[in-house]
Amino acid sequence: MIRNIKVEHLHETPIEKQEIELVERKGIGHPDSISDGLAEAVSRALCKEYIDKCGTVLHHNTDETQIVAGRSKPEFGGGEVIKPIYTLLVGRATKSFDGMEIPVESVALEAARDYVRNTIVDMDMERDMIIDCKLGTGSSDLRDVFHRDHVPMANDTSFGVGHAPFSELEQIVYNTERQLLTDLKKKKIPGIGEDIKVMGLRDKDDISLTICCGMVGKHIDDMDHYINAKEEMTEYVLDLATKYTERNVYAHLNTADDVEGGCDCVFLTVTGTSAEMGDDGSVGRGNRSNGLITPSRPMSMEATSGKNPINHIGKIYNLLATQMARDVVSTVDELSDVHVKLLSQIGQPIDQPLVANAQIIPEEGANFANIRSEAEVVMDDWLENITKITDMVIKGELDTF
Repeated sequence: MIRNIKVEHLHETPIEKQEIELVERKGIGHPDSISDGLAEAVSRALCKEYIDKCGTVLHHNTDETQIVAGRSKPEFGGGEVIKPIYTLLVGRATKSFDGMEIPVESVALEAARDYVRNTIVDMDMERDMIIDCKLGTGSSDLRDVFHRDHVPMANDTSFGVGHAPFSELEQIVYNTERQLLTDLKKKKIPGIGEDIKVMGLRDKDDISLTICCGMVGKHIDDMDHYINAKEEMTEYVLDLATKYTERNVYAHLNTADDVEGGCDCVFLTVTGTSAEMGDDGSVGRGNRSNGLITPSRPMSMEATSGKNPINHIGKIYNLLATQMARDVVSTVDELSDVHVKLLSQIGQPIDQPLVANAQIIPEEGANFANIRSEAEVVMDDWLENITKITDMVIKGELDTF
C-alpha cells in the first residue's frame, strides 16, 4: 500500500538554539487536568466494559467533562470544604447491544470516583465532590462509520500534531511536576498538593521556572512550616534541573504569596486542588497529549482525553504523531527536531491519511536523502500498525494530558 507520506527538510533554527522558549504544564490536580483525567478514565472503563460484555469496543465519546468549583475554608492544620466541587460527566455512549442493556452510567460513575480517589489523595469523596453523569447516545451516522469492517474509518476530517525530542526546558517542566508528586510528596513533604502548575521560560541560557502549588493545610502546621516547605521544594527543583541542563536555572514558588505586614496570604488548600475554591475545569483546556503546552512548537488545539480510541482522529492522530516523532528521533541519526502532522479525511481508513507529513531539521552536514528514507519507513510502519495506538490507550499505556 502506498501512503501519502511526505518528509521535508525544515529550514528553521532548532528549538535549543532559539533565543526564547516557553513551556507550561498543568499538573494532575489542576481543574482542567482533573477534567481530562476523568474523561479518559471513563472512556477506558467503558472500553473494558464493552469488551467484557460485547467482545468489542462500541461507539462512545466522554470528552465533555466539566468541573464547577466549590468553596472552602483552608487553615493550617486543617480546614474544610464548605461547598463541594460539582463534576458533570458529559458525552455519548452506546447503551445497548443485541438487545442487552449496558450500564454505562454506573460504569462511568465508578471509574470517575476511583480516579479522583487515587489522584487527589486528600479529597474526601463523601463530602468534597459531587459527581453527576449525563451520557447521551451517539449519532447514528457516526456509529455507522465506527462499525465498518476492517481498518476503522476516520470519524472526522481533522489533524494531529507531535514533535520530538523534548528540549531541555520541556524535560524540566514536565519532570518538575511529576517528581514533586512522585518523589518529594511521598518521601518528605505530604503537604504538597496535586494542583501544581509549572511555567518555564528560557531566555538564551537562562531558565526561569514559575511554580504554583496548592499546599494541603492539614499537613502544614503553621506559617513557618509553610515557608520551610517552600524553601525545600525550591531547592529540590533546582537540583532536579541539573539532570537535564547545564544552563542557569532559577525557580520561583507561589509568587503570589504575601506574608509581609500581617497579611499571611498564601496558597493553602483543604484538598490539594484549587477546584475547591473558585477554579472551574474543562476537558482540553490544559496540556496537549504529550503532557505539555508548547507555544514554541506546532500544536493541535484538539482535546485528546475521553475521545474513543477506535476511530476518533482527535485522539488517535495526536497520540500517533507524537509516537512517530519519537521513533524517528530514536531510529534516525543526525537530526535536531522532528515535527509530525497527520491529516485525516472523514470516512476514509485511518491508516491512509490524506497526508502524513514530517518536517525535519537535520544536523549540519547530514545526508537528508538518508534521513528522509529512514523516516518514511518509521512512519509507514506506524500507519501499518495503527491499531496498536488503540490497544495502548485501552491498557493505559499512553497518557493523554
